[in-house]
Amino acid sequence: MADEAAGRRTREGGRPSGVGQHPAGERGSVTAEFAAALPAVLVCLALCVGAIQAGAQQARLLDHAAAAARLLGRGDVAPPPPEGASRRVGSGDGLLCVTVTAPSRAGSLGALGLTVSARSCVLDDTEEEG
Repeated sequence: MADEAAGRRTREGGRPSGVGQHPAGERGSVTAEFAAALPAVLVCLALCVGAIQAGAQQARLLDHAAAAARLLGRGDVAPPPPEGASRRVGSGDGLLCVTVTAPSRAGSLGALGLTVSARSCVLDDTEEEG
């Protein structure tokens, strides 16, 4: 009887039956799942890279806004804003504020029409002089 059970459990190659064998309907299912998940992973990766690029661009705009605010607050001439950016200067309550805005240059986020902006304010020294 033990020989009979061993004969039923093993097939070609000495493997127990059912191990390493897939029903005909499941062949390639892992490939199909991978092919369905790959575009989602790529979109997520592209958005993450775009977010990092937008953060770096915002840091550059903030640096320019801070430098321009310091110079304009002292009464000096500020350099022009970065290419493609616009600068708005406003004052009130003894503060001079510079806002720099530019469309996002990050490929995945720029295609969505997002903008990046930065604002910096300083004490307005020009009001005291005049």
